[in-house]
Amino acid sequence: MSTTARELPFLDRYFEISARGSTLARELRGGLATFFTMAYIVVLNPLILGSAKDSTGATLSIPQVAAATALVAGVMTVFMGVYGRFPLALAAGLGVNVIVAKDIASQMTWADAMGLVVIEGILIGILVLTGLRTAIFHSVPGQLKIAIGVGIGLFLALIGFVDSGFVMRVPDVAGTTVPVGMGFNGVIVTWPGMVFSIGLLATIVMVARKVRGAILLGIVGTTILAIIVEAIANAGPSGPGGNPHGWGLNVPSWPDKAVGVPDLSLLGNFSLVGGFKAAGAAVSLVFIFVLMLSDFFDTMGTMVAVGEEAGPDGHLIGGDGMPPRTKEILLVDSVAAAAGGAASVSSNTSYIESAAGVGEGARTGLASIVTGVLFLLAMFLSPLVTVVPFEAAATALVIVGFLMMTGVRQIDWTDYEIAIPAFLTIILMPFTYSITNGIGGGVISFVLIKAAKGKARDVHPLLWGVAALFVLYFLRGVITEWI
Repeated sequence: MSTTARELPFLDRYFEISARGSTLARELRGGLATFFTMAYIVVLNPLILGSAKDSTGATLSIPQVAAATALVAGVMTVFMGVYGRFPLALAAGLGVNVIVAKDIASQMTWADAMGLVVIEGILIGILVLTGLRTAIFHSVPGQLKIAIGVGIGLFLALIGFVDSGFVMRVPDVAGTTVPVGMGFNGVIVTWPGMVFSIGLLATIVMVARKVRGAILLGIVGTTILAIIVEAIANAGPSGPGGNPHGWGLNVPSWPDKAVGVPDLSLLGNFSLVGGFKAAGAAVSLVFIFVLMLSDFFDTMGTMVAVGEEAGPDGHLIGGDGMPPRTKEILLVDSVAAAAGGAASVSSNTSYIESAAGVGEGARTGLASIVTGVLFLLAMFLSPLVTVVPFEAAATALVIVGFLMMTGVRQIDWTDYEIAIPAFLTIILMPFTYSITNGIGGGVISFVLIKAAKGKARDVHPLLWGVAALFVLYFLRGVITEWI
């Protein structure tokens, strides 16, 4: 134990610093490492949410989303450190924010969509307190959960390629047989497309070399290149009916100021009942379930994976294979989900990037406090987000997509009872541009195959109810027309 820790006995006892074989210096270093490996979310989340429109055509302010993203991540990560006492950081969940932006907001207002996120967080909290979260976790087959993550990864990569202009819709003309292609007529002819390609290759090299903070460095480096290219080529903005060779979302140029007072106007802008009025009860319930499915399964896997990163002598995994204070960790995660909706930044969840901090020596919640404080300081840098074009942020989407897809190796492709539902889950997400459709297709096909093979009793009763909800979801158009 370091000299500083001895001089702070209460801090040492509360966080069990010496008991877990750590020091204050290691906790500080681990907290810094975690922040720098996941700080990209302060840039990426605003671009994902800010590029989407709700049912009224309204968009969210990117600087406001950036400030709120940093605020919620900071507060909830500090909460995890103080209450969960575990080296786990939280922020707006990748995958969940895509569901909100692409699936939910298109059918209601932003306030309505965020209200569903708040409800999801509240329900997860109830499930934690009652012990039902574990029961529901076990109702979905493990390999189907893996397929959901893989499908979301493939979907994120597609979004990155499409939003960067690397993949484009082929004009609907006579004789056209393919719906999408690379760039314009199969070639990259734009400056933004070139910048994206260079940035992606550079990020790939850094990830392959295991450079700390590779994703964030990729975004920053590509943005700097974009600023230089724009200053020379003057490509300008893109837009419907406008310049097809321009930059997506933001034209890269240095802002008037790098630091500013955070605009937190989005806090509290949510409606708990609006979604049910706008999209109907059945659709809203399915959306809430999909959010829960995408959110809390990841957290249980993440906290175990982060704990295992410490190794057998790290004191982060108990004899039951779960971290100490599991209930407290899951409760913080559920509060974070609701807090993200209440702040209009989508559900916040635990990040696997926390393993980077554990790899640097973090063993206690003190590292989370360090990470959280850095996120709070990042609120004042939100003006910098308006510099980043989608061509730079999209590099992160592609890389994160790859990282999420690596789980595909855990699926038994020789067992058709799970392989076919897993395949449908994965492939329907990018092909229908909807995470909800992928999960629904996987769940329904799994239940159907089991029933057809006389194994209906092998399906958890909760999963039968989930499948029924998804059937109603897919038939909602027919039902509405019939009614």
